[in-house]
Amino acid sequence: MSTSKVVLGSLAGFAIGAIAGILFSPEKGSVTRKQIMDKGDDYMDELKSKFQSFSNSFTDKFESAKKDTEELVEKGKAKYEDVKKDTKNALSDYKHDGSLTGKHSTT
Repeated sequence: MSTSKVVLGSLAGFAIGAIAGILFSPEKGSVTRKQIMDKGDDYMDELKSKFQSFSNSFTDKFESAKKDTEELVEKGKAKYEDVKKDTKNALSDYKHDGSLTGKHSTT
């Protein structure tokens, strides 16, 4: 079971218990309704805070992965250019040796 499900279930259980406790209290109806609204506002604030924390964490991880990917692409491009340069140099050396022209030196 995931942590988020446990937290959500705990919050729901706590909310239901708090509301039930308020509803069965010997207060006037107007006071009870105000208490329910206040508790509801508290839970919404807490939920918003948790969502913001989750959102920030997700954004940070996404940005980190994006940065890592960009660095990997740059390294790949640099490696490609190095291999391309080495291949051109090797081909040039091969041509200068006369290997491609059929002019092999015989000693």
